[in-house]
Formats: sequence, C-alpha cells, structure tokens
Amino acid sequence: MDSQNPARRQASATSAERDVAPGDGRDETGNERLDRNWNEILQELRVTQTGTQILTGFLLALAFQPAFASLDTVQVSVYLTLVLLAVLSTVLGLAPVSLHRLLFRRRLKQRVVRFGSIVLRLTLTVISVLLIGVVYFVFDVVAGRIAAFVAGGALAVVVVALWLVIPLVMRRASEPDRFG
Repeated sequence: MDSQNPARRQASATSAERDVAPGDGRDETGNERLDRNWNEILQELRVTQTGTQILTGFLLALAFQPAFASLDTVQVSVYLTLVLLAVLSTVLGLAPVSLHRLLFRRRLKQRVVRFGSIVLRLTLTVISVLLIGVVYFVFDVVAGRIAAFVAGGALAVVVVALWLVIPLVMRRASEPDRFG
C-alpha cells in the first residue's frame, strides 16, 4: 500500500531519517531526545534535592540542641563533615540548573545534558556517603561507636547493592550476547 503512495513513502523515509535511534521504540529527533533526557535529569535532581534539603536542615538544627555540647571530638568532626557533604550535595544538585540558565538558547543542550548526567551521578555518590554518615552519627550519639559502625556498614552494603550492583547486573543482562 505504501509503495503505491509516494507521499506516504516520503513520510516514512523522513521519519526513519529523523529517528536518532531507530529500533529503540521511540521516534524522536536528536533534539527531542536531548529535551527528554534533560527533563529526566531534572526530575531525578528534584527527588534528590528535596531529601538533601530536609537532611541539611536537620543537621543544621542539631548544632543548636543542648546535647550538642556533650559530643566528643570524633562526633563533632563527623558532624561537621556531614554538614559539608549536605551542602555539597545541594550545590551539586543545583549546578545543572545554573549551567542551563547561563547557557540557555546557546544551542549547547548536548553539553548541558552530559554535564547534568555527570553531576547527577556525583550528587548520588555524595548523598550515599551523607546518608551512611548520618546513620553512623546518630547511632554513635545514641547507641555508641560499635553500633554506629554496624549500622553505617549495613547501610553501606544496602546502598552499594541497590544503587550500584543491581543496576550494573541489570544493565549487563540487557546487553546483547557479544559472542553468540
């Protein structure tokens, strides 16, 4: 049917030519793909940003609690490190937005998306260390240093498994067999 209709044949050819990744189940140009990827990065950053802002507020409020004066040197050092990590995660999470704003309408979307993806990975890394550190800190203050090491270590295993190992296993399983 399409072979008899030149307009349809032309539309099909144009559609196939404009599809940046034929066979992936999407029909999108390179610009459409960049826009979609940028929107996905922003959504992921929104999720991380809310959590880090709440955690930063929690950490900042701790310094003004009466019990804060009874922390030992290790606990104060861990606390200050956690505050720096919380602020760093916020700065990292906002960096792609700032870059986008400064490069808006300069036809650099591919660079912005690449930068956003890298910074999002860095943000997740900092957040994982921050979360493990917060658990360590709370357990150290409440239950002692041994409990802190156990809880922090257990959370580290969970984070590495859920955020790294499982996604890498799933990615490897989805790759076509190169030797078959």
